[in-house]
Amino acid sequence: MSFQIFNMLKNPIPQVTNQLQYRAIGIINGKFVPHDSELLNRGFLIDNKGKKIETVVLGKALSILKKHIDLKKSYYWVVYPKNKNTQNLHLQVAGIWDPYQLNDFPSDASKINFSKLLEKLDLKDNYFSVRGKLVFVNTQKKEIVIKICSTSKLKNKNFKLVIKGELSLELLNSFVSLDINRDGSTLKLIKYEVIEKDLS
Repeated sequence: MSFQIFNMLKNPIPQVTNQLQYRAIGIINGKFVPHDSELLNRGFLIDNKGKKIETVVLGKALSILKKHIDLKKSYYWVVYPKNKNTQNLHLQVAGIWDPYQLNDFPSDASKINFSKLLEKLDLKDNYFSVRGKLVFVNTQKKEIVIKICSTSKLKNKNFKLVIKGELSLELLNSFVSLDINRDGSTLKLIKYEVIEKDLS
């Protein structure tokens, strides 16, 4: 693969623009199956292991899906996660990462291995980046809850994510950056960084 192609790549999970930037975003390879062929905005994302996840396609991604996407094929979907517990995961599709089809690459670019491209961007299938305030630690269940605040003025845009993993109770109310791996319907903590202690 030429450096030129790699240079043109848009990172599906962009770098943060400021230290206290809240977010929850990930990338999943799979097929999208709509509930209704007339209404493409709701359905399931079926991953490579056959796991179905309830999914909504957001406006901008919906127009790409209608114009460019073959629903019989697998794609890398850029998604926002939502959950109420570690057994339940809901996704919102924000975009589709398909460097070959959605960019002006040379014709031989179709031979490129997408998973290797992701590695070059320090990403992999089922990776999620979560940044927010640690608001709850359950040491018995080994679960943590991260509050994600939206930049929107609407209060109900804020939400909480339940993640499988262990963090110290001393970090409560700290702003943390988490590397997460999706396993089925569960978001699992891989590693974390404390960005700012005690925001309360």
